[in-house]
Amino acid sequence: MKKNVLVVAIASLLLVACKSSNGDKEPEKKYISLQSLVEKQVAHIDTSLYSIRKVVIIDSLHSDTTYIRREDFRSVAKDFLDIPDLSDPKIANRYKEESRYDSLIKRVVITYTPIDPEKEEVKKLEMLVSPEIAKDGNNKVTGIIVDRVRNNRNGYFAQNMLWRTDKSFLITTTTQKPGEEEVITITKVTWNEEEYQ
Repeated sequence: MKKNVLVVAIASLLLVACKSSNGDKEPEKKYISLQSLVEKQVAHIDTSLYSIRKVVIIDSLHSDTTYIRREDFRSVAKDFLDIPDLSDPKIANRYKEESRYDSLIKRVVITYTPIDPEKEEVKKLEMLVSPEIAKDGNNKVTGIIVDRVRNNRNGYFAQNMLWRTDKSFLITTTTQKPGEEEVITITKVTWNEEEYQ
């Protein structure tokens, strides 16, 4: 019996050694960096003359509208700036990519979901791409959607986030501390829309 276990162990080691010497490893994934797309938008707004408006609604009861300074925009958009950078192969290897055409919104939807959802706080990243070719020869990313969930002994935290390229972003945050009521906060920031919708 011990002899058989030893033979199996040696065979396993040889198999692993052969695989590593042949270079038969899974190719590294590298996806589009949604984070860098948001970073470009933020950099543009930093140098713009847009009037930036922020509306916060808590539990559909209390609404607060403020104008924010350009130099404060980055801190207001921080939740989008700390999404996983899928252009980093170490992070990309933890996600899988799927794409489809949505005829209702007339967009190509590229979806990134974690291979092991239990280990990732960001449960879904989606990029909405116009099928029409822009003047620069590229397709335009019209939106980014992010779903984030954290559930532990400190309570429940979820964010559903939508970035509308060159227009606005919306974050719906749901929090619930142990033994307390759920609180839903909606934050909408607009900078290049004709009017708040």
